Amino acid sequence: MPVMSNIRIYHNPRCSKSRQTLEIIRSEGIEPQVILYLEEALSHHEIADALRKLDMKPQDVMRKTEPEFKEYFSSLSELSDTQMIDLMRTYPKVIERPIIVTETAAVIGRPPERVRDIL
Repeated sequence: MPVMSNIRIYHNPRCSKSRQTLEIIRSEGIEPQVILYLEEALSHHEIADALRKLDMKPQDVMRKTEPEFKEYFSSLSELSDTQMIDLMRTYPKVIERPIIVTETAAVIGRPPERVRDIL
């Protein structure tokens, strides 16, 4: 299956929801660009683009139960969006997963079936 570069999944292979979402995409005959965001840092632009397409703010896509969130994001109200995105780049475990991004839209794969909304 050829990689369709216009569909990206920010993927954590250790996450069952992320694996299920990837499986749904592939079952539609699509091979997305798989971004292992915990291994290779996302750029500021990639995060900002996903947020814009999701129509969400940085704090809307953060996993608030992660130890890194509790340690580094405790003063969210005092941080700008740019500062939050920079911290998300440094501590990617706080980013909700999986996020699927196309040229015009994005969705968080929770539940995994939500990915069908943008395929």
